Amino acid sequence: MILTKKLHIAVLMGGWANERPVSLMSGEGVAKALEARGHKVTRIDMDRQVAARIAEAAPDIVFNALHGVPGEDGTVQGMLDLMGVPYTHSGLATSVIAIDKELTKQALVPRGIPMPGGRIVTSAELHESDPLPRPYVLKPVNEGSSVGVAIVTDESNYGNPISKDAKGPWQEFPELLAEPYIRGRELTTAVVGGKALGVTELIVESGFYDFENKYTDGRTLHVCPAEIPEDVAEACLHYALEAHRILGCRGTSRTDFRWDDEQGVEGLFVLETNTQPGMTPLSLVPEQARYCGMSYEDLVETIIADALGDTPSGTTGGQDGAQGQA
Repeated sequence: MILTKKLHIAVLMGGWANERPVSLMSGEGVAKALEARGHKVTRIDMDRQVAARIAEAAPDIVFNALHGVPGEDGTVQGMLDLMGVPYTHSGLATSVIAIDKELTKQALVPRGIPMPGGRIVTSAELHESDPLPRPYVLKPVNEGSSVGVAIVTDESNYGNPISKDAKGPWQEFPELLAEPYIRGRELTTAVVGGKALGVTELIVESGFYDFENKYTDGRTLHVCPAEIPEDVAEACLHYALEAHRILGCRGTSRTDFRWDDEQGVEGLFVLETNTQPGMTPLSLVPEQARYCGMSYEDLVETIIADALGDTPSGTTGGQDGAQGQA
């Protein structure tokens, strides 16, 4: 998709979340792509005066390249709604739900999307007893990019029960989501403009697909398309598109999976749907778009066109929208 007219676009990036460095990389990549297409770009590093700065710039649209709170949780979306400024990616209600892993489960599981069980626990509870049989996973309820994720096993050096002195997310977050650990493989599927693009497998050099492995060059191998059975690939495409539709996502989203390859398609579980996926050189949405024949510049313009109502979004169609997967 190529925009038919040149626009003034404010690229909103940075902020103060844990994912600030990633957002800055995403925003700069987007800004350069838009400038290469002849658009006027105003770069805005999120701060407490952001509303005044956007009003002063008076852009045609804001490209929201923020990750985490407050750019991905509905805060910025609500502000822009009040200002009457169009913006990319999902709106207020979708953002509030999708960033909260427990709310996401409440929205998706009753609609047939398989997700791990588990429950919310206070960090203080963890120092008294395990919330689930080991191994299990602990993660913040509303952070992205695998920030603050810990896998608790019998062999881990966290102690049993977890020691207050052990380094982990319980020292930073008052509440955590505890989920059963699913052995197997990391898969992900991007949706752009109402179409599921493909399936990528993520193979880490060591450990698991955490923040460091995601954004350190050479630490994670991306296999695109994933070398997986056809029924599993089709299920990934279907679930990603359904999650995008049910949550009401706009523009682009990325759904992450854990797949127990000893269980076939029954071992496939959705972990989360990211409403503002990264746009860095190592990010997965640009990679899948490239695999489907869409340049980075075309991807950026497609997201903007979708926000302006120039392309269909959130449509159903299952595999009709898939490209490149057997």
